[in-house]
Amino acid sequence: MTRYAADLAAVREAAARIAPHAHRTPIATCAALDALAGRALFFKCEQLQKVGAFKFRGACNAVMKLADADAARGVATHSSGNHAQALALAARLRGIAAHVVMPDDAAAVKRRAVLGYGARIVGCGPTIADRETTLARVVAETGAVVVHPYDHADVIAGQGTVALELLEQAGPLDAIVAPVGGGGLVAGVAIAATEIDPRVRVFAAEPLALDDAARSKRAGERLPPTGAPSLADGLLTGLGERTWPVLRDRVEAVITVPEDAIAAAMRLAWERAKLLIEPSAAVALAAVLSDEFRARPGLARVGVVLTGGNVDLDRLPW
Repeated sequence: MTRYAADLAAVREAAARIAPHAHRTPIATCAALDALAGRALFFKCEQLQKVGAFKFRGACNAVMKLADADAARGVATHSSGNHAQALALAARLRGIAAHVVMPDDAAAVKRRAVLGYGARIVGCGPTIADRETTLARVVAETGAVVVHPYDHADVIAGQGTVALELLEQAGPLDAIVAPVGGGGLVAGVAIAATEIDPRVRVFAAEPLALDDAARSKRAGERLPPTGAPSLADGLLTGLGERTWPVLRDRVEAVITVPEDAIAAAMRLAWERAKLLIEPSAAVALAAVLSDEFRARPGLARVGVVLTGGNVDLDRLPW
């Protein structure tokens, strides 16, 4: 039996650890979207989480779990935005320094938020290699503890608290759909959901332009990301060593969606459900509305994780 980076016990411990700091986000429903999907949808509104994204759960769990001696060194990471904000806020709550490596082309709204939470931003190029090289330099200079945006056991456990709440709030579900980039969220959700109720089917949603998770799933091995551009800037990364085995074993399928479907789903969420979500979150809704997903039987009640709402209002996709 495969041993994963986290288990249900770790997720429950994370839930208790972050409870004083994180929001218990609400569930939303929308009859118009139910009709389009052909099933009942229960939206987990992580755009209403602190920093506007689910990422605060994992970052908060990792930071609050640090021993005092390690915390005193500060924390560091690389992120295009939401994990950057999450780590910056978690570090501020603990009273420690945060060093964040961000691509120079990261959304301005996310850069402003990171600075507003008191973190130091170190710029880098757009590729994963650029991020990792710059992060290694920052760590060498500062001695900070790295809190990886997704390939970190405590981050995965923290993200799994989404599934704990979703199942408590919505009741029994046939499936849960969550976006996938690095895989921290879908790994945490899959671990928690399938250990609570083995009947729950977990699906990952991914931009077609960034289909490394789908290709990896088909190939049975972890493949590198393409680095192609996408509206879903929060998903511009590849699966991690700790997240891939969970996706391989506990995620039924990866549903890919084109860019026009992502923009259309985002607009539907805004107009019909009054849910202000960012493109990365819209990927999950686009997947649920896709012909591929609608054709799957036995999915009457589906949880959809809306991952964040940090939208650059000067660069809307319509």
